[in-house]
Amino acid sequence: MSVCSLLVAGGRWRCLPVPLGSSLFQALHHSCCRKKSTAPKKIIPNAAICDENTKEPGNALDKLFSSEQQASILHVLNTASNKELETFRLLRGRKSVNIIEHREKFGPFQNLESLMSVPLFQYKTTIQVCNSILCPETGGRKGKFQDNRLLRKLIKPEIARERLKAVNSIVSIVFGTRRIAWAHVDRTLAVLDWQQNECCQFMKGTYVSSVYLQEISSVISKMPKADLYVLEKIGLSIQNPSRFPVVLHFHIMEAMLYALLNKTFAQDGQHQVLSMNRNGVGKHFELMIGDTRTSGKELVKQFLSESGLKEEPRVVFPTEKIVRYRQMFSSTGQQRAEELYDSLLQAVAFYELAVFDTEP
Repeated sequence: MSVCSLLVAGGRWRCLPVPLGSSLFQALHHSCCRKKSTAPKKIIPNAAICDENTKEPGNALDKLFSSEQQASILHVLNTASNKELETFRLLRGRKSVNIIEHREKFGPFQNLESLMSVPLFQYKTTIQVCNSILCPETGGRKGKFQDNRLLRKLIKPEIARERLKAVNSIVSIVFGTRRIAWAHVDRTLAVLDWQQNECCQFMKGTYVSSVYLQEISSVISKMPKADLYVLEKIGLSIQNPSRFPVVLHFHIMEAMLYALLNKTFAQDGQHQVLSMNRNGVGKHFELMIGDTRTSGKELVKQFLSESGLKEEPRVVFPTEKIVRYRQMFSSTGQQRAEELYDSLLQAVAFYELAVFDTEP
């Protein structure tokens, strides 16, 4: 496969073939952004500042770009794989999946206007996407540094961005004093598995190591395999003596999960288990009231409803399990399923903040 790079020769645009694949990003960068004299002018017309829902008549989009620019953009949209599309920041997540699905259903894009028929693509978004394909590195190093700093506050230990971008599925784990819940979610935000396990022997009497090992090993044996395991990190203070037993319990749980799930760490030194800041997840979903995080039950119920009603839901649940999940929520009290809600919200926040670094 190849993609056309745009170069100026004698005051005219001409199209040169450039290999498409692992070098897609570099090829486009060198052809579009290397020198000011050869870079295609980034187009941000007044119409692009209009409301996101505005639909321009006719072939307005096609008139904003030269024929050579249109050819390069359409070649990327019609030939790039899902992973190649995700090298462009604005095409990560559902947008790249929607492009592939639209292409498979209706065939190649014939013009830029046809991109607006893809879910999540409207006039302003489409202009931004086209500009990002022509000049992929727009945004600069300052934005990347800011993203990395925020990511370090959200997730520990620090992990290479390349590994995060390549994640196909995670298991998000949240534990309390009596139960452990987990959600297995892939990069399209489809829920593959979601359940909780009662662990009634925790915190009974003294902290017996063998009991913790037995209970946690039993839970881990039920968990599916994934690229990463993400644990909820709760910032409880030990200044209040009455909280010490709970804080100790959480530290024991976290340490044992790190040890039991990081099966290849001794060989390659790569962490498969990460901790994610609980308050960071709460802020992402606007569940924080001061320093207190409210229940995520209503938000999860909304995700369930949208999965059955919307064509492009934020979270996708298996159709055959939606009814069972709804019945489970109605038959339990708010606190009894809180770990279950939080495990799903943590998984969604992980993808949106760490993998795709985009707001919903």
